[in-house]
Amino acid sequence: MVPIAGPILLKMGVDPIWLSILIAINLQTSYLTPPFGFSLFFLRDVAPPEVTTRDIYRGIIPHVVIQMLVMAVVWKRPWLATWLPKVLYG
Repeated sequence: MVPIAGPILLKMGVDPIWLSILIAINLQTSYLTPPFGFSLFFLRDVAPPEVTTRDIYRGIIPHVVIQMLVMAVVWKRPWLATWLPKVLYG
């Protein structure tokens, strides 16, 4: 999706740093959510037998909610993603 939508969004004037941060947050969330939740599968392999897959899925809910809230905040306040690069690189 990024190779298709990225150039279009950049030509529209979207800040590339802001867009990259949103994509990174989205990718991080995808590693915690089914069906491609690789972190869940890795945790399932190392968790003791008494920890069920259901327990693991319920345990990630707060993290996913927090990541979605952070994505919404960065969407509404782009300066949160761009202030540090501006301070460091001008």
